[in-house]
Amino acid sequence: MRVVIGVDWSDQSFAAITQTFQIYHPTDVTFVHGVELGILEHPFVAQAGNVQGYDDFRHAMVDSGRQVVERAAAMVPAEGTSIRKVNDIGNPAQLILDSASNLSADLIVIGARGRNRLSEVVLGSVSHRVLMHSSRPTLIVSGAARKVQRVLVAIEDREDADRVVRWLTQHPFVNPVELLVFHAVVPIGLNEPYAAPEINAWWEDVQRYAEELVQSTAGKLASSQNTVTTKVVQGNPAAMIEQEAKDMDLVVVTSHGRKGISRFLLGSVSHAVVHHVTCPVLVLR
Repeated sequence: MRVVIGVDWSDQSFAAITQTFQIYHPTDVTFVHGVELGILEHPFVAQAGNVQGYDDFRHAMVDSGRQVVERAAAMVPAEGTSIRKVNDIGNPAQLILDSASNLSADLIVIGARGRNRLSEVVLGSVSHRVLMHSSRPTLIVSGAARKVQRVLVAIEDREDADRVVRWLTQHPFVNPVELLVFHAVVPIGLNEPYAAPEINAWWEDVQRYAEELVQSTAGKLASSQNTVTTKVVQGNPAAMIEQEAKDMDLVVVTSHGRKGISRFLLGSVSHAVVHHVTCPVLVLR
């Protein structure tokens, strides 16, 4: 497995490194640090403005980045993992995305600093930008790293389920886990008495579909290493996942790829889950 991990000097960044190796045994890890200089990224701007000490400042920032990727590399278990280090001047999120694309990474990992949803849209954060623009599976880690024993696998439909099964089969966890395959049925919210028989019949079909979906997915995920259970509930999917995730060590969801302002205004389950669940969230594409 090829993994790209974005790093800086934050505690969340180092927790993300530890968390990666709590979940997987990557064969190839690339640590990426972006040196953000703003308008001073271009030397001619500093020269034109006669900015004193610019060279010293630039060298200090680059050296700080070198130190953080060295520290990150020192956290990797010694056996069987190839390590690359990227420390460059530029937007951190873009450097992470470019590195993942150039290396054909299987997974991007990044620590989240917990900005609220509005401030992320207005001010931006590396984790938010990576999640918004990545076309690859992304692991978002907030808080301290934890041993992964219980995993919530939230699925919406058969396409989601197939994507999750494919990923979990190709990239097994380091240690045995308890998987809970979870589906939330959205209530229809209709109270028309004349249509009650038809609605009831349709609703029973929906419930049967949901039960069959989680059961068939669980059957595909069952193995000697993992135990698998299922659960179907009624309610808003994001809210139900958040509630169920309180006792979990990892949440696995899929993204339908909504971009930009439409994601903010309309929302998506994966985006809402990342913002409200306290354990690590793996977003599959």
